[in-house]
This record gives sequence, structure tokens and C-alpha cells, in this order.
Amino acid sequence: MPGALPLGDPAPADGVLPGSAAVGAGERDFGVYLHVPFCRVRCGYCDFNTYTATELRGVSQSEYAGHAVREVAFAAESLERSGVPEREVSTVFFGGGTPTLLPPDDLGAMLAAVRGAWGIADGAEVTTEANPDSVDADDLRRLADAGFTRVSFGMQSAVPSVLATLERTHDPERIPLVVRWARETGLQVSLDLIYGTPGETLDDWSRSLDTALACEPDHISAYALIVEPGTKLARQIRSGAVAEPDDDLEADMYELADARLTAAGYGWYEVSNWAADDAHRSRHNLAYWLGHDWWGVGPGAHSHVGGVRWWNVKHPAAYAQRVLAGESPAAGRETLDAETRRVERVLLLTRIREGVAVDELEAPGRRAVAGLIADGLVDAKAALAGSVVLTLRGRLLADAVVRRLLAEE
Repeated sequence: MPGALPLGDPAPADGVLPGSAAVGAGERDFGVYLHVPFCRVRCGYCDFNTYTATELRGVSQSEYAGHAVREVAFAAESLERSGVPEREVSTVFFGGGTPTLLPPDDLGAMLAAVRGAWGIADGAEVTTEANPDSVDADDLRRLADAGFTRVSFGMQSAVPSVLATLERTHDPERIPLVVRWARETGLQVSLDLIYGTPGETLDDWSRSLDTALACEPDHISAYALIVEPGTKLARQIRSGAVAEPDDDLEADMYELADARLTAAGYGWYEVSNWAADDAHRSRHNLAYWLGHDWWGVGPGAHSHVGGVRWWNVKHPAAYAQRVLAGESPAAGRETLDAETRRVERVLLLTRIREGVAVDELEAPGRRAVAGLIADGLVDAKAALAGSVVLTLRGRLLADAVVRRLLAEE
């Protein structure tokens, strides 16, 4: 089952935010994340807040869109009562779980609720995640007609044995087909890959990159497999049934991905993300890294507005009970102090291509930059221009770089 929610302060039932949340809101983008917590099967590596049909108690999947629509209305009222100026939504992201387990009309109704509550800006990015076996050509057409602009397919691998270890259910031969269907509707396409699966070889990973590149997507994400405590995969590794991921092999896989994607014309812009051009970066995810505002709808969803962060109750039944009662579904929240916000800003900005301004670092962090350049972890030319930008090796050791910039080691 998914991991525990963080600890925090109690969240008020009316959802009203502290006055500090409204300060500077007009200078920040506003996005909406909608969590759809349903999956056909639970993958052994997954620690997300998701539920299969047999795990649902006290709530129906068919009622979920209505519950999410209620939270959207509650969110608009809460922000208004909190004095946060109304802003059109610049990005919308449906994640999960598998959002496309819901009918396109349900997803369309949830998107329409967002549009009705705040308006959606011209040229907004509207994304849904999808498993390759959870949509057909008609589903994708209906999503495009409803206002979606982008689909992110959970490809993970093109190698059947790797997919089997991950307990993914789709046939890798379906990937080019769903990409073509999405293209025919005018949707932008992103492919999500995972590397470092136990038993996966460098040749396996190369084959997956070949398959992804042959589809000519607009965007590719490549994430190292993380073995989360409490998952089936963690138990298999602990028992010796499955080998532990090899850090050195994962580093080789990342370097191969960067070389292959760069040669194919994709530009790296965040540690795990490459885009065909700047216009096809994931603007919703960039908003997270840049510290903008978003409201997270759904069980376990997290939100952030002006330095106030909160998270919803996890189980769909508890979530439904709250929203049907007209109460905030938030389980807890925290208001970040100035130092915490500064530290998080350094941590997040170092992940992206533009980096973090040297002037934003404390004196020990500024002094650390020279050593990071000497170690080949930070780009010297960018540093001379006033920004800390990671080299390829720096991306592989990003956590260590951040610790040095924050003078933690």
C-alpha cells in the first residue's frame, strides 16, 4: 500500500489559507493537478496512492469524477475567501494511478469544472497520463475534443522481460500505435521510461531508447528506478528473489540516455527530462520546480499556494466523505518559513537547465562553487555568467551538489 502522509499542522475545514498565501500571487502561475487513484493492477515497484478494484471499499470508481468536481468548486471558493487573486489556469495535469481508466467523458467533466472555476488560459498545457493499454483511438480523440493538449504514456520499457519484472501489463508493440493515434488527434506526446530495473542490461535499455526515439515523441522522461520501502519489489529484493539495482549500471544508463537523446535533437532541461524543443517542455512540472502555485485535487493530492503546502486524506472513501460534506479534504498542512523556502528553491532550481543564481546562495555555498567546477560537477562558463548549472556528471550526483551548495557537507 502507499506510504504514509507527512506530518503537519491541522488543516481548517473551510480551507481558508493564511494571508501570506496571497502575497505575490499575481506574479506566479497557477496550475491544477487532478489525481485519479485507480489502477487495473498494482505494479510491484509503485508507492503512489493508488487502488485496484479489489482494494476499494465504501466508494465507487464511477462516482469519482463527481467528487473531484466538488473539490474544484470548493477550491475556487477557498482561494477567493483567502484573498488570493483569481488567475486563469496555465497548466492542468491528470495523474495517477491511471487516469484513463475513467471514461473520457468523466475526465472531460473534471476538466470542464476547472475551466468553469477559474478559466483556462489561451495556449494552456492540459496533460493526462495514460497506460498504452488503457486507451484506443476513439478515447484519444474524445480527450482532444474535451480540451486535452498532451498525453504522457507510461512506456517504461520496450523489453518484455523488463516489463514483466515491473509488472506492467501492456505489450511494447502497442507503443508506436498509441503514439500514432495521439498524433492523429493533434495531441502532443510524451513517453515515460524507467531504467535500472533488476535484470535489465545496457542492451535492454538501448533497445528501449531505440523504440522511444523511433516514435518521435515531443518529450521523453527517463527515471531511475527507486525501490520504495514497503513495496512488493522491496520485499523481493530483501528476500533475495530479485537482485538489487546496480548504481554504477544506472549511471551508465543515464549517460547513454543523455548521449542518445541529445544526438537525436532532444534537449535536456531537467535531470530526468528531455524535450524536442523548449515549447515542448512539461510546463506543469516546470511550475513545480519554479515554485509556482497549484491546487491538487483528489485523495492524497498535494497543493502549494504562496508557501503554504497541504495534502489530502488518502483513501477515496474518506476523501468522498469530506467533499460531499462540503469540507476541505486536507489531512494536514504547513506554512514554510523563509529559510525553508530558500533551501527548497536552491534544491529545485539546481535540477533544471537554467540552474540557480549564484547570488541566491549563502556565502558558504558561493564559496563551494569553485570546488564544484574543479570536480567537474558545475559548468564553469555558466558560473562565470552567474548561474550554477549542472554538468552531466553533476546531474548524476545532484544530491551531493545540492548539499555542498547548502553547506551541508
